[in-house]
Amino acid sequence: MLNQFVSLRVSALGFALAALALTPLNVASAQAPAAAASATSQRGTVKAIDGNTLTLTTAAGATVTVKVNDSSRILQVAPGSTDLKSAQTITLKEVTVGDAILVSGKSGEDAATFNAARVILMKSSDIAQKRQADQVDWQRRGGGGIVTAVTADTLTITSGAKKITVSTTPNTKFRRYAGDSVKFEDTVPGNHAQIQPGDQLRVRGDKSEDGLSIQAEEIVSGSFKNLAGVIATLNAASGIVTLKDLTTKQNMTVKVTSNSEIRTLPAQAAAMFAARARGGAGAPGAPGGAPAGGPPAQGGAPSGAPRGAGGQGGGMARSAGGDLSQMFARLPAATLAELKVGDAVMIVASQEAPTSTTVTAVTLLSGVEPILAAAPTGGQAITMAPWSVGTGGAEAGGGGPQ
Repeated sequence: MLNQFVSLRVSALGFALAALALTPLNVASAQAPAAAASATSQRGTVKAIDGNTLTLTTAAGATVTVKVNDSSRILQVAPGSTDLKSAQTITLKEVTVGDAILVSGKSGEDAATFNAARVILMKSSDIAQKRQADQVDWQRRGGGGIVTAVTADTLTITSGAKKITVSTTPNTKFRRYAGDSVKFEDTVPGNHAQIQPGDQLRVRGDKSEDGLSIQAEEIVSGSFKNLAGVIATLNAASGIVTLKDLTTKQNMTVKVTSNSEIRTLPAQAAAMFAARARGGAGAPGAPGGAPAGGPPAQGGAPSGAPRGAGGQGGGMARSAGGDLSQMFARLPAATLAELKVGDAVMIVASQEAPTSTTVTAVTLLSGVEPILAAAPTGGQAITMAPWSVGTGGAEAGGGGPQ
């Protein structure tokens, strides 16, 4: 179910790759001549071109007008480059909308203008090709699951019925999802010590023939929480919901943002999953259980997210959980304004700290009253994979971060 997590990396990870593609630009900037060391810089995507003026959109959404003079150097580098040794000198006419650039120079008369001394550029077409190649590689060599054990140089994850040993080295790259976001572009550099049992993890590297061990080249991890309960208060305007969690009996404050996905489960489907939660066979024609492993979701992000603590119920319950996470993306979108106090919901959320009572919703599913009635412990035997949902992931255990 961690597949969806990996999809985060590549699409959230269309998102992620854009951020990753700019990393080399930072390195290149650091290797600039000493004369440029005191110069300021701007980084972002070309939004418009008018003569020798570029309109740049930064990662923060700000708009900057960049003036390129005849003396300005324009260098093109390939995504993944870590220095300027292979950079090609190009002209301003070769810059196109969508290209990622890092501009060194001086601020203009105000914060919205910038005079460029040097422009380092990555073509949007090259970024797209690298993104696609990364997605394919995450599908081919990626894996993921729930972290069950951590040692100094290994991680043990579960993916379905399998236990996989992930070996790390000093060269392994770690990234961590932010506490309030499941977008890969919002991930930050991480380390081995941050990963704890219960975390959801996606890994890319060389696998053993039996697939039970991986030599990690890159790891993306995050801490997600599965909640199930009844809405106690709701403020659609502010996007704040208070939920009485059925498992902990604790009130949780849930932030619902523009990135949160809200869906409503049809009554017939809810009845089917409720039957499975009770140990029944489910309705005829009901979808089968989620595979224990599979290719990463499109976009190269984690495609399947681990179920989290409490999601290790019986085989039928696990099947229902897998089906529920896969069905989520196909359900029609809903809005917070359509919900009301007293509605039963299941939520996958991110949290900044394990003990925090405030979380940010990744996915919110309503129409689950029959499921929670069948599983009064809070429906923890049927959990949704946050990454599959948040990243458009596919099967459990597959995929790579978007």
